[in-house]
Amino acid sequence: MTEYKEIEIEEVVATKSAYEIERNKPMPSKNHAIIQTNIIIQFAIKFPEKLKAISEISIEIQGKVRVPDIGIFKEINYTPGNDEVRVSEMPIGVVEILSPKQALSDLVHKSVKYFEEGVKSYWLVLPDLRTIFVFDQPEEYEVYSKKQLLIDKVLDIKLELSDIFK
Repeated sequence: MTEYKEIEIEEVVATKSAYEIERNKPMPSKNHAIIQTNIIIQFAIKFPEKLKAISEISIEIQGKVRVPDIGIFKEINYTPGNDEVRVSEMPIGVVEILSPKQALSDLVHKSVKYFEEGVKSYWLVLPDLRTIFVFDQPEEYEVYSKKQLLIDKVLDIKLELSDIFK
């Protein structure tokens, strides 16, 4: 006969900030913010006429609002008096940076949704490992780490990882 012990389970209630609720993702960290800024600066310096990297832009995908860390667009313009809260144009690239309280599997799953909606390139950045996975379709990716030269064939760009992880 099997004995069962009664155990008391403590209920854990996680509270989310307004940021986390609105964007449906964890709060970013200092390293996350630095890397995000560095990527945007590199795009602005190296590809000003070709691509525009925009942080925290709201995109509607399959009835849900997604807010990638960075959306990469071929053509998107500043339009005074004609702003958009949610962009209607899908970016050609998306960059997601793993936050300390985020599951890696969540970001891999997100990549599939982005590709289904027409995104052509998806970067998954792992700050603690100084590594970037560059996907050109679900389950198809190249891995770049530390001081390598990142090559995104879809976006037709090259970036030094040392410029991103500094």
